[in-house]
Amino acid sequence: MLDDMLGYMEDIRERPVWQVIPDEVRSRFQAPLPSGPSELANVHHEFMTSILPFAAANSHPGFFGWVQGGGSPVGMMAEMLAAGLNANTGGRDQIPLEVERQVTGWMRDLFGFPAGASGIFLTGTSMANFVSVVIARDACLGRSVRSEGVQAQAAKLTAYASSAVHGCVAKALDLAGLGSDALRSIPVDSEYRIDLNILSDTITQDRAAGLTPFFVVGSAGTVDTGAIDDLTGLAQLCAREQLWFHVDGALGALAMLSPQLAPRLRGIELADSLAFDFHKWAQVPYDAGFLLVRDGQLHQQAFASFATYLGRSERGLSAGSPWPCDLGPELSRNFRALKVWTALKVYGTEAIGSVIANTCELAQYLKSRIESSPELELMAPVDMNIVCFRYRFEAAAAWFNDGSPDQLSDQLNQELVIRLQESGIAAPSQTILHGRVVIRAAIVNHRTSRSEIDSLIAATLSLGRELTPEIPHVNLSNPASALACAYRMSTR
Repeated sequence: MLDDMLGYMEDIRERPVWQVIPDEVRSRFQAPLPSGPSELANVHHEFMTSILPFAAANSHPGFFGWVQGGGSPVGMMAEMLAAGLNANTGGRDQIPLEVERQVTGWMRDLFGFPAGASGIFLTGTSMANFVSVVIARDACLGRSVRSEGVQAQAAKLTAYASSAVHGCVAKALDLAGLGSDALRSIPVDSEYRIDLNILSDTITQDRAAGLTPFFVVGSAGTVDTGAIDDLTGLAQLCAREQLWFHVDGALGALAMLSPQLAPRLRGIELADSLAFDFHKWAQVPYDAGFLLVRDGQLHQQAFASFATYLGRSERGLSAGSPWPCDLGPELSRNFRALKVWTALKVYGTEAIGSVIANTCELAQYLKSRIESSPELELMAPVDMNIVCFRYRFEAAAAWFNDGSPDQLSDQLNQELVIRLQESGIAAPSQTILHGRVVIRAAIVNHRTSRSEIDSLIAATLSLGRELTPEIPHVNLSNPASALACAYRMSTR
């Protein structure tokens, strides 16, 4: 099994990025619960033939779909050690908790948080954002909200984030009992950053309406374009308004490991809480999310609970308080910290920072390829490692569609993304910017090189030409060419 997975990583470039799951394979996973045993070798063979080839393949260097890391052999080996140890890291006096505390200390130093800051490993930034909302809610309403619930509170809390924030923030407010409608969606500027003036005005209006603003989210890398909000400006606004300042750094926080990129995150050290993922840019295997909280006491007050079976002592296995279960919702937790600790020890921050900087350099290379291709159009600034672009179907759509040219162009770009994925050459995703469907390429994998960027461009152009209605080779950026082609078609 180990040899097969190492081999999978070695020859991953020879495999398609993704492939459609055949009905025959899918049907194998509808069999009933087995009552008898099977040979491990047979089960492993089924894994190799029916599971491994049909994963989403975010380990592949041609995977650009979402912000997901590529993993590493070192991380895989560390995960094997953790699974063999089978430690439950919810609590007790055990060295795995010291490993987690050491990583927390490293993160305090990296992000400039004070000595009293606390940290906890979670599944990912979605859960970390939820935990931060709960801490901020309790800090605002008081500890009684834990027993009485939000329905007993007179204050109606409101939170604020840009329209480009990840959807998990609204879900976090829902899970915290505040309702997703408590989130105010603030417009972004031309650089896709939260508009601070509109944010300030909205807070003032909400206070005047009798509401209680309590929580502001700054994005250190938005999900659609990778934009970084003005974190210093947000911190100053939150200090002035006495609001909790949270940073969602799932995408970009670990740019702090790159000396070239770290200045873009200025102000992140002022956050009250910071959520990010090691399983993205740090290339740690899933899952490895993390939350850093400036005030460790407020963090503990939001989650610590008394139970006789979790009693603490000065000696024995019940020593070592506080435990991770005092800092989050989980009592049963796996040893996530080991693979992060191992990666940081084996590779060091300089190598990981270099990988991060390289993905941003590849994004700039992709941007240059798009700008030099008349059939392609760049749709957003490229600040970090995300590139949004389109194939120019507009000219063809204008001449050969009775409906809206923009609508047909959107449909064709959506189809283009699907065909790219089905080709197995490259796997971007799609999103919507200013009401238009765009192709979104997120470059996160340490294995990605210019070769994969060139393959993405070549496949996009080839498939785009195939999709162009009846004019596969027209230069759509040239109106005269499109007009001439349209005239020829109309006289057939």
